[in-house]
Amino acid sequence: MISHYKLSSVLLLAIFCSAMGCSTSNEKSETKTLIAAPELNVDSAYSFIQKQVDFGPRVPNSEAHKVAGEWFEEKFKSYGAKVYLQEFEEYTYNGVKVELKNIVASFNPEKKKRLLLAAHWDTRPFADSDPENKKAQFDGANDGGSGVGILLEIARIVGSVKSPEVGIDIILFDGEDYGDSDEDYGRMTGDKDSWWCLGSQYWSKKKHIPNYTAYYGVLLDMVGAKDATFYYDGVSQENAGRVLTQVWETAHQLGYQNYFKMESALPNGLIDDHVYVNKYARIPMIDILDYRKTQKSFFPSHHTTQDNMEGISKATLKAVGETLLAVIYNE
Repeated sequence: MISHYKLSSVLLLAIFCSAMGCSTSNEKSETKTLIAAPELNVDSAYSFIQKQVDFGPRVPNSEAHKVAGEWFEEKFKSYGAKVYLQEFEEYTYNGVKVELKNIVASFNPEKKKRLLLAAHWDTRPFADSDPENKKAQFDGANDGGSGVGILLEIARIVGSVKSPEVGIDIILFDGEDYGDSDEDYGRMTGDKDSWWCLGSQYWSKKKHIPNYTAYYGVLLDMVGAKDATFYYDGVSQENAGRVLTQVWETAHQLGYQNYFKMESALPNGLIDDHVYVNKYARIPMIDILDYRKTQKSFFPSHHTTQDNMEGISKATLKAVGETLLAVIYNE
């Protein structure tokens, strides 16, 4: 997950909300009785995170990155998904040419009503928030690994346990976390808006299927840490307010109100993959992202060498995974 804020992004996206008739998350929606969703196997989700960590830091151009990408592709196929690969080259803020790959897994391709679920699968190449070694690589168990782990478990359920009534498209975005902490450093090249979120910028402008769209999208980022809290962010409120309300209310119905806080706390102008899905793909997407309001920061080991399996909480994975499954199976 990135750490740079860009105040103008919310303003740039507000027009889209008006066109789509979005509501803000403060609006009250009618609570409905939830249909029971298939059970989440939290041990399975946890093992998917462990598998990524076992590969090593999934830094673009590394062997771990290559092998992990191939494993994701085969895993999705084993669950019956139609898999699309977007392989492309980009330059990072410091001039490194990187080989990137977005991985798209589609379930129920015949369904016209589709939900888009996403996370990033790359690992930041340096622990620039670490108090001791800012150049070290790190596991990325939570930042990247946790969102992917939950989505792989959802793919397993959708593909081999029970098919939902809607089509499901899962995208693992690459190149999300290779940005500089100061976007004024270096010169933008080509049509990039940001040094962050390279994969979602690419996909949002060049979708895996021409004219692809979805009813809405949900992005997972840093969703496995102990004591995680998820607040509303401005981009989600402006572009997908009804979806934001629906997901948070579902979480509360399931008893996860300690995780999902019905209030705004994230700084305006947060840049994450959902910014570009909203802006260019024109798909209303929300972000479920761990933010600690009291500390005014992300989870404690964000971009440090302590982002490892010791920080992953099965209770948090359960709260996020069960909420997302309930949303999917109640559409």
